[in-house]
Amino acid sequence: MTLFNFNSDSDISSWRILDDVVMGGRSDGHFKINSDGHGEYTGDVSLENNGGFSSLRYYFETVDATEYSKFNIRIKGDGKTYQFRVKDNDSDRHSYIYEFDTTADWQTIEIPFDKMYASFRGYRLDIPNFKGQQMEEIAFLIGNKKEESFKLLIDTIILE
Repeated sequence: MTLFNFNSDSDISSWRILDDVVMGGRSDGHFKINSDGHGEYTGDVSLENNGGFSSLRYYFETVDATEYSKFNIRIKGDGKTYQFRVKDNDSDRHSYIYEFDTTADWQTIEIPFDKMYASFRGYRLDIPNFKGQQMEEIAFLIGNKKEESFKLLIDTIILE
């Protein structure tokens, strides 16, 4: 099942940037469809005012994921570490997280549901890993505890 397949005609109105400015920080993320038809998430992470993260979130109607066991995301990065996140309910405070490293080449990252751990505000929670029964939000986040510019190209996000 394809959650999102980027192309030059993609409607990205359900994708939102959420940076540390919600807590007084100064990070600055941007998202657009680039000239090649890929999602392009760029910006700068700042540590000013206790900041340190930028995230790109996609909100959607509840997806029944009981027939699936993993995400496959096709991305091209900048050599930095990112998090892929999912929420089974968009009202939950915690997310389930999987960290991955990027390269300057296109790569497909396989993310098994059962490897996604629960976290809230950077703290791992003592609850079971993602069961994958349903989902209402996915996100990419960069927050490597340092000031840095970033660029992540996104092609597809698929459930398998």
